[in-house]
Amino acid sequence: MAFRGCWRFVGVVPRLLWDSSVPWRASVPVGRSCVSVYNSRQGTELQLRGYSSELLSTEVSYEQLKQRLNDGNAVVIDVREPWELREYGFIPGSVNVPLGQVNAALQLSPEDFREKFGAEMPRRRDNIVFLCLAGIRSKAALDTAASLGFKDAQHYPEGWQGWAEREDLK
Repeated sequence: MAFRGCWRFVGVVPRLLWDSSVPWRASVPVGRSCVSVYNSRQGTELQLRGYSSELLSTEVSYEQLKQRLNDGNAVVIDVREPWELREYGFIPGSVNVPLGQVNAALQLSPEDFREKFGAEMPRRRDNIVFLCLAGIRSKAALDTAASLGFKDAQHYPEGWQGWAEREDLK
Protein backbone atom coordinates (compact mmCIF):
# COMPACT_ATOMS: atom_id res chain seq x y z
CA MET A 1 0.00 0.00 0.00
CA ALA A 2 2.72 2.47 0.98
CA PHE A 3 4.76 1.50 -2.07
CA ARG A 4 1.81 2.24 -4.36
CA GLY A 5 1.35 5.58 -2.61
CA CYS A 6 5.02 6.44 -3.09
CA TRP A 7 4.70 5.85 -6.82
CA ARG A 8 1.70 8.18 -6.91
CA PHE A 9 3.74 10.79 -5.09
CA VAL A 10 6.71 10.34 -7.41
CA GLY A 11 4.40 10.79 -10.39
CA VAL A 12 2.87 14.05 -9.09
CA VAL A 13 5.90 15.95 -7.77
CA PRO A 14 7.93 16.29 -11.00
CA ARG A 15 4.94 17.73 -12.84
CA LEU A 16 4.34 20.24 -10.06
CA LEU A 17 7.99 21.24 -9.85
CA TRP A 18 8.16 21.87 -13.60
CA ASP A 19 6.88 25.42 -13.23
CA SER A 20 8.19 26.55 -9.84
CA SER A 21 7.14 30.17 -10.38
CA VAL A 22 3.46 29.35 -9.81
CA PRO A 23 2.39 28.76 -6.17
CA TRP A 24 0.73 25.37 -5.73
CA ARG A 25 -0.11 22.74 -3.15
CA ALA A 26 -0.45 18.97 -3.62
CA SER A 27 -1.40 16.20 -1.21
CA VAL A 28 -1.07 12.51 -1.96
CA PRO A 29 -2.55 9.88 0.39
CA VAL A 30 -0.07 7.13 1.28
CA GLY A 31 -1.68 4.39 3.35
CA ARG A 32 -2.76 5.96 6.64
CA SER A 33 -0.67 9.07 6.09
CA CYS A 34 -0.61 11.96 3.68
CA VAL A 35 2.35 13.53 1.93
CA SER A 36 1.91 17.20 1.10
CA VAL A 37 4.12 19.45 -0.99
CA TYR A 38 3.76 23.22 -0.86
CA ASN A 39 5.42 25.53 -3.35
CA SER A 40 5.35 29.24 -2.63
CA ARG A 41 7.41 32.25 -3.48
CA GLN A 42 9.58 31.48 -0.43
CA GLY A 43 10.43 27.93 -1.54
CA THR A 44 9.15 24.35 -1.52
CA GLU A 45 8.10 22.57 1.67
CA LEU A 46 7.49 18.84 2.10
CA GLN A 47 5.23 17.72 4.93
CA LEU A 48 4.30 14.25 6.21
CA ARG A 49 1.09 14.05 8.23
CA GLY A 50 -0.11 11.07 10.22
CA TYR A 51 2.95 9.06 9.25
CA SER A 52 4.05 6.11 11.36
CA SER A 53 6.65 3.58 10.37
CA GLU A 54 5.35 1.18 13.01
CA LEU A 55 3.11 -1.59 11.80
CA LEU A 56 0.16 -2.68 13.89
CA SER A 57 1.44 -5.57 15.94
CA THR A 58 -0.40 -8.82 15.45
CA GLU A 59 0.49 -9.93 18.97
CA VAL A 60 -0.99 -8.81 22.27
CA SER A 61 0.87 -9.04 25.56
CA TYR A 62 -0.67 -10.33 28.79
CA GLU A 63 -0.93 -6.77 30.14
CA GLN A 64 -2.58 -5.49 26.95
CA LEU A 65 -5.08 -8.35 26.91
CA LYS A 66 -5.96 -7.86 30.57
CA GLN A 67 -6.45 -4.12 30.00
CA ARG A 68 -8.66 -4.68 26.95
CA LEU A 69 -10.79 -7.18 28.84
CA ASN A 70 -11.20 -4.74 31.76
CA ASP A 71 -12.07 -1.85 29.41
CA GLY A 72 -14.30 -3.94 27.15
CA ASN A 73 -12.31 -2.68 24.15
CA ALA A 74 -11.84 -6.04 22.43
CA VAL A 75 -13.74 -9.13 21.42
CA VAL A 76 -11.70 -12.07 22.74
CA ILE A 77 -12.27 -15.29 20.80
CA ASP A 78 -10.94 -18.57 22.19
CA VAL A 79 -10.42 -20.97 19.28
CA ARG A 80 -9.95 -24.13 21.35
CA GLU A 81 -12.41 -27.00 21.26
CA PRO A 82 -15.20 -26.90 23.90
CA TRP A 83 -13.76 -29.91 25.76
CA GLU A 84 -10.48 -27.99 26.21
CA LEU A 85 -12.32 -25.14 27.91
CA ARG A 86 -14.05 -27.59 30.24
CA GLU A 87 -10.81 -29.42 31.03
CA TYR A 88 -8.34 -26.52 31.33
CA GLY A 89 -10.49 -23.44 31.90
CA PHE A 90 -11.18 -20.24 29.98
CA ILE A 91 -10.64 -16.51 30.18
CA PRO A 92 -13.76 -14.78 31.55
CA GLY A 93 -15.40 -12.66 28.86
CA SER A 94 -14.04 -14.71 25.96
CA VAL A 95 -16.21 -16.28 23.27
CA ASN A 96 -15.56 -19.88 22.23
CA VAL A 97 -15.42 -20.32 18.43
CA PRO A 98 -13.42 -23.48 17.59
CA LEU A 99 -10.73 -22.94 14.95
CA GLY A 100 -12.54 -25.14 12.42
CA GLN A 101 -15.55 -22.81 12.60
CA VAL A 102 -13.82 -19.41 12.58
CA ASN A 103 -14.05 -18.85 8.82
CA ALA A 104 -17.77 -19.63 8.66
CA ALA A 105 -18.54 -17.90 11.97
CA LEU A 106 -17.05 -14.58 10.89
CA GLN A 107 -19.28 -14.65 7.81
CA LEU A 108 -22.54 -15.32 9.68
CA SER A 109 -25.22 -12.72 10.16
CA PRO A 110 -25.06 -11.06 13.60
CA GLU A 111 -28.25 -12.86 14.64
CA ASP A 112 -26.93 -16.28 13.62
CA PHE A 113 -23.61 -15.63 15.35
CA ARG A 114 -25.40 -14.61 18.58
CA GLU A 115 -27.61 -17.70 18.40
CA LYS A 116 -24.73 -20.12 17.76
CA PHE A 117 -22.03 -18.66 20.03
CA GLY A 118 -24.03 -16.71 22.63
CA ALA A 119 -22.25 -13.40 22.04
CA GLU A 120 -22.32 -10.34 19.82
CA MET A 121 -20.65 -10.81 16.46
CA PRO A 122 -17.49 -8.73 16.04
CA ARG A 123 -17.66 -6.08 13.35
CA ARG A 124 -14.85 -5.59 10.85
CA ARG A 125 -13.69 -2.46 12.66
CA ASP A 126 -13.66 -4.09 16.14
CA ASN A 127 -10.45 -5.10 17.85
CA ILE A 128 -10.47 -8.91 17.97
CA VAL A 129 -7.98 -10.94 19.98
CA PHE A 130 -7.72 -14.66 19.27
CA LEU A 131 -6.29 -17.12 21.75
CA CYS A 132 -5.86 -20.88 22.07
CA LEU A 133 -3.86 -23.20 24.34
CA ALA A 134 -0.34 -22.22 23.27
CA GLY A 135 -0.62 -19.64 20.46
CA ILE A 136 -0.50 -21.82 17.33
CA ARG A 137 -4.20 -22.04 16.48
CA SER A 138 -4.80 -18.41 17.41
CA LYS A 139 -2.29 -17.35 14.75
CA ALA A 140 -4.19 -19.43 12.16
CA ALA A 141 -7.47 -17.78 13.27
CA LEU A 142 -5.82 -14.37 12.96
CA ASP A 143 -4.79 -15.15 9.38
CA THR A 144 -8.34 -16.25 8.59
CA ALA A 145 -9.85 -13.08 10.06
CA ALA A 146 -7.38 -10.88 8.19
CA SER A 147 -8.29 -12.60 4.92
CA LEU A 148 -11.95 -11.78 5.62
CA GLY A 149 -11.24 -8.08 6.08
CA PHE A 150 -10.91 -7.81 9.87
CA LYS A 151 -8.09 -5.26 9.98
CA ASP A 152 -7.73 -4.84 13.74
CA ALA A 153 -7.37 -8.53 14.59
CA GLN A 154 -4.56 -9.78 16.82
CA HIS A 155 -3.65 -12.88 18.79
CA TYR A 156 -2.34 -13.69 22.25
CA PRO A 157 0.71 -15.88 21.58
CA GLU A 158 1.05 -17.13 25.17
CA GLY A 159 -2.41 -18.70 24.96
CA TRP A 160 -4.33 -20.18 27.86
CA GLN A 161 -1.14 -21.69 29.29
CA GLY A 162 0.49 -18.27 29.64
CA TRP A 163 -2.70 -16.72 31.00
CA ALA A 164 -3.21 -19.46 33.60
CA GLU A 165 0.44 -19.22 34.68
CA ARG A 166 0.24 -15.45 35.17
CA GLU A 167 -3.13 -15.67 36.92
CA ASP A 168 -1.92 -18.55 39.15
CA LEU A 169 -4.69 -20.83 37.89
CA LYS A 170 -2.52 -23.93 37.38
